[in-house]
Amino acid sequence: MSVEKFTAKTPNNKPSRAEAEAAVEVLLRWAGEDPSRGGLLETPARYTRAFEEFFSGYGEDAAKELSKTFDDIEGYDDMVIVKDIEFTSHCEHHIAPIIGKAHVAYWPNKKIVGISKLARIVDIYSKRLTSQENMTRQIVDVITDTLEPKGCAVMIDADHQCMSIRGVKKTCSSTVTSSFSGVFKNDAEIRGRFMEMIKS
Repeated sequence: MSVEKFTAKTPNNKPSRAEAEAAVEVLLRWAGEDPSRGGLLETPARYTRAFEEFFSGYGEDAAKELSKTFDDIEGYDDMVIVKDIEFTSHCEHHIAPIIGKAHVAYWPNKKIVGISKLARIVDIYSKRLTSQENMTRQIVDVITDTLEPKGCAVMIDADHQCMSIRGVKKTCSSTVTSSFSGVFKNDAEIRGRFMEMIKS
């Protein structure tokens, strides 16, 4: 599998900030509000700034984050797991929040990476409009392609507010996705140990 490439170049047709704020004002009016009332005067500007934060992952390169590696493994031959990485994303269908936790593991081969980088790539992929399935696969792909480990495993458990606060309104539901490569995919015992370790 190859890492899904993303260009951070600004498209020529990207709207200006003023155009983005005007679009928010249109949505407020469409909802039945008066954008000129006191409480909403600064809302278009605030919402546009919030969008910059929500979707900052479009301007970042996950593979580059993993490019600084270390080769001083000194005989370590087992999985490395970072559990309970909290994230907030937004679904590409309703732009509604996805709030959850990711568990990321890899089995080093010749290169190791700082553990904070594993959390960092979760942030990068979560701060884009996405589906949980794609986000799970993208994290595995970038670790597999960049670090060339013996294997990688990712599990994500998240609340999709597009179905908990709207639509079917199932407030207690959660969605679980997983993706595996290398030894995690081919060895049921290793995969099972990963599953047990993220539960403990």
